[in-house]
Amino acid sequence: MQPLCNFVQRSLDLHLFFIRIMKEHSFFLEIGFTPRDSNYTQKADIFRREFDNLLWEVVSVSNGAVSSNALHSGEIFTQYTANAEMASSYFTGIDIPFELTKAEMDLMSNNNYPINQSLANKVYEINERAIALVGSLIRFKSNILSNVLSCKMFTINYPLLIDHIMREAKLYLEMIKNLQKGDDLYDENAILEQELFWNRIMAEHAKFIRGLLDPSEDDLIGKANNFGDEFDQLVKEAKAAMDNTVPVSQVTSDSLAATKNIRDFKAQGTQGILECKVRSIIIPLLGDHTLREANHFLRLLKSFR
Repeated sequence: MQPLCNFVQRSLDLHLFFIRIMKEHSFFLEIGFTPRDSNYTQKADIFRREFDNLLWEVVSVSNGAVSSNALHSGEIFTQYTANAEMASSYFTGIDIPFELTKAEMDLMSNNNYPINQSLANKVYEINERAIALVGSLIRFKSNILSNVLSCKMFTINYPLLIDHIMREAKLYLEMIKNLQKGDDLYDENAILEQELFWNRIMAEHAKFIRGLLDPSEDDLIGKANNFGDEFDQLVKEAKAAMDNTVPVSQVTSDSLAATKNIRDFKAQGTQGILECKVRSIIIPLLGDHTLREANHFLRLLKSFR
């Protein structure tokens, strides 16, 4: 692939996944504050709407230019995304633009799409705006976490979850900056860093799910706990690979098998929540959100083999 095509496609693939993740982070923060902190609720809502606008812009230039692998990976949308948005909007009263999801579902990939300098310039400008917006969101998340940890604020979101979503935003920001500099996103060191990062994310997802399930859901709690333990071990494996004590191929293979399993667990859980068959305090969009992140990690792992 020519450098220009590589830059455009990797930028669009990255944004179609991560901007949706960022707008949903803003949504999860927005619904978690108490009435006393309504100013934070408003700020989170502003971020959510700004990411909606940025995602619209990305979608408007993506048809034909996005990669087939990203489009069909389940990381941009899943079979549950639209229903999860509708249910979450119903429960919260927050206006979620369902037509944006429909527009993403209508995107197509074309290996012969003519990627020219004009499109590359547009993508470069989108990257610059994303850098500024994600940087602001990171500062907002950091402020919230500081307030929570110093007992100046209460939110229904775990402190670890706030830290978790801040790390995801920092990874996204770093990757956009690397694209702008023309750096390779996935050299050997970056592959190990990605595996370490996402294995930790998967471990934390399992622990969040465990903590948000109703205490009566013994079977699901046990499964979530086991996934947490398994991915904690994979984090140790990835660190050992960085020290050259475990082969990188082993970490990738073990991570791929575990991520397939937790992906299936999340899919079943999301469906169960939408069908009102799982007792929890998990907002439906959170279930689909974690499922898309597992699908994203699976796509990366398959490309790393």
